[in-house]
Amino acid sequence: MDTTYNVKVWKIGTRKQARGTTYTVRWTLDGKEWRAPFVTRALADAFRSELVSATRRGEAFSLTTGRPVSHQSGASAVNWYDFAVQFTDAQWARTSGNNRKNVAKALMTTTIALLRVQPSSFKPIDVRRALREWAFNTKRRDSAPADVVAILRWIERNTLTMAAWEDPRKVEEVLNALATKLDGTPGAASSAKRNRRILNVAMEYAVKHRILRENPLPKGRGTSPKTSSAVDKRCLVNPAQAGALLGWIWQRPRGGRRLHAFFATIYLAGPRPEEVVAMRVRDAILPAEGAEDQWGELLFHTAQPEVGKQWTDTGDVHEERGLKGRATDDTRTVPCRPALAKILRDHIEAEELKPGDLLFPGEKGDLLAGSVFRRAWRSARRKVLTPDEYASPLGKRVYDLRHTCLTTWLNKGVPPAQVAEWAGNSVPVLLATYARCISGQLKDLQKRIEAGDDLADMYGRG
Repeated sequence: MDTTYNVKVWKIGTRKQARGTTYTVRWTLDGKEWRAPFVTRALADAFRSELVSATRRGEAFSLTTGRPVSHQSGASAVNWYDFAVQFTDAQWARTSGNNRKNVAKALMTTTIALLRVQPSSFKPIDVRRALREWAFNTKRRDSAPADVVAILRWIERNTLTMAAWEDPRKVEEVLNALATKLDGTPGAASSAKRNRRILNVAMEYAVKHRILRENPLPKGRGTSPKTSSAVDKRCLVNPAQAGALLGWIWQRPRGGRRLHAFFATIYLAGPRPEEVVAMRVRDAILPAEGAEDQWGELLFHTAQPEVGKQWTDTGDVHEERGLKGRATDDTRTVPCRPALAKILRDHIEAEELKPGDLLFPGEKGDLLAGSVFRRAWRSARRKVLTPDEYASPLGKRVYDLRHTCLTTWLNKGVPPAQVAEWAGNSVPVLLATYARCISGQLKDLQKRIEAGDDLADMYGRG
């Protein structure tokens, strides 16, 4: 039962502290004590009177919130699982594949935290998979296999109602689950922050549809974990290391030269991997081999992030979209230095590519799979770097080649506004991300500062 009539209301308790006097209303439901503190006796008296009046009217009390049913919103009539499915479907059409995947993960963890009892007839991993891959996937839910349907029906029967969000203790319990890994250790702050942001959208959706009266998530400073977007300087690759890594990849017997050109583009021009994957031959505007000016241009207008075929509308592993943070059909032009122009020119000639072909195709001519270039990069790090370097963050992700390129541009004195334009970032984001990595300019800055008048000179004393 979610309600009870077994209610006892006690006298108001008074507690004097250095910060002031607190007046606490206490009552029990089926023997479980509930408390509500107030800063004035008048407020406490008013609240206690409401509880007493509810008992005299024969009104039921919620075992979830501790309050009379009349104090609740329509939340007690809505099952959390049903709401989560409804929220998923409402968001599906307007969100990207990666966002859909993140929403499913957050709702999966939340749903498990809101179960009345933990399942004993199903394996925990099967429960998580059923929620993540089927329940919160609008595209696949109706085609779920029989064993998954059985799990989801059990979950629907054993999930708390939305009234659980009116209990601050349950809210805190869910937020702790979203910030914890399966082994009980704290998760990454960025993951906890993303999960909380998704849950906040869900709560606002519940308020908008009058399921909840207000957003129950705590607000203000300290309620969300702090994260930093700054790049770790240890992940940057110096020229000697980059040359050794790319040289090893170039010598790979299977697709090595194609991947060498792929990685060189990220290292020397700074695009995101999903933007390089989507490039066509015509997007590389290269000078002729004998031209006096060997600088070229690279045009970026499309990204093809790899999100998994179960999360895209087309059923493809990659999802085609515009450039990150830009308007639809927007483009970005990046200079192509002579060394990269030669690499790409040789690559196009060796692969016999035509203008409309993908610049870096997979072995079958389709999009280059992330698993392929990530595996090649891991192998290169294992073979080239020392054991200490391999265990460190040095070039651990392919994306670190982009970080290295943008840092190099900033350290060479390229104005941040220009670097931001080439990188596809805003200037504030660029500076927040790479400010810690800027080096080599201290002596010049010291000279500029010293060029000003000294304090003694300002007062006419030598």
